[in-house]
Amino acid sequence: MQPITELDAETLRDHYRKFSRYEAVGTSPVYATWAAGVAEDDDVINLLLTLPKPKRQANLLFAAARHLGAGEGGYERLRAWLLEHWGATRELMLTRSTQTNEAGRCAVLLPALARIERPLSLIEVGASAGLCLYPDRYSYTYRRDHAGPTESETVTLHPRTGPSGVDLDCQLINAAAPDRLPEVAWRAGIDLNPLDVTDADQRKWLNSLIWREHDARRERLSAAAEIAAAEPPRLVAGDLLEAIEPLIAEAPAGTQVVVFHSAVLAYVSPDERERFAELMTSRHDVLWISNEGGGVLPGIGGQVTGTLDGRFVLGVNGEAIALTGPHGQSYEGL
Repeated sequence: MQPITELDAETLRDHYRKFSRYEAVGTSPVYATWAAGVAEDDDVINLLLTLPKPKRQANLLFAAARHLGAGEGGYERLRAWLLEHWGATRELMLTRSTQTNEAGRCAVLLPALARIERPLSLIEVGASAGLCLYPDRYSYTYRRDHAGPTESETVTLHPRTGPSGVDLDCQLINAAAPDRLPEVAWRAGIDLNPLDVTDADQRKWLNSLIWREHDARRERLSAAAEIAAAEPPRLVAGDLLEAIEPLIAEAPAGTQVVVFHSAVLAYVSPDERERFAELMTSRHDVLWISNEGGGVLPGIGGQVTGTLDGRFVLGVNGEAIALTGPHGQSYEGL
């Protein structure tokens, strides 16, 4: 292990400050308060510095604490709990990872998927428990505002079998709503540590990853997990660069292979991201859909001008086509 430097400590403080000011503010008052507290707390920062760099992130710390029973309240309460239970918290952070499985992101993937008339073979990179592999099993409500303050349009889509227990709501800007759900012939995913939605403890961890105030997301997770558990997806444990091509080769003939990922590549090195992007653009038989933060894939994010306001950039085969809400709540066409 490399020696810890003051730069490491300041970099970690900066991560928690930014998490508080830009990611959690307005959407999770509890996490905004906790992150601001950690950033200025020498004792907790020093504990976090004993972890490998990828394990020091705010999402992982707060999910682990809540998973183990830290409860709610202000930062001083969290601090006291962490100091008392650091051993168990550290162990959990070392063995788990941030694998938020947000089915809501299917709402911003659907406009691209609905354009494909052939049956699809879906492959998700960073699939977690695979809940985003079921875009054909969810219902969707798209809301589009027009020029006037009272003018709006709502489009609702359901699976062929009728309304789903998961209804995804998405605001559209500068875009038309999709008019159909895709036909999915085959679905599979890759993850370093795939999660099993039929396992109670792993399902509990997925719940712990959802931010404290996001009750609607928790309900959506439960409903999506029931759908996935009824027909569990094929999930392969492995590295994205090593596992992706063998999995592509398994896709049934006559289908359009779609490789997609959402809020995943930020957790791999810039070199791996670049190699993966090069691989995807070289595969002319594969449709590649990326949904990542603006700085994660510079070749795609660099096509966007102006501020993202915390939104992701949706790309299709390397071309930026939309800005999306991080949980699938909005889609702005470019």
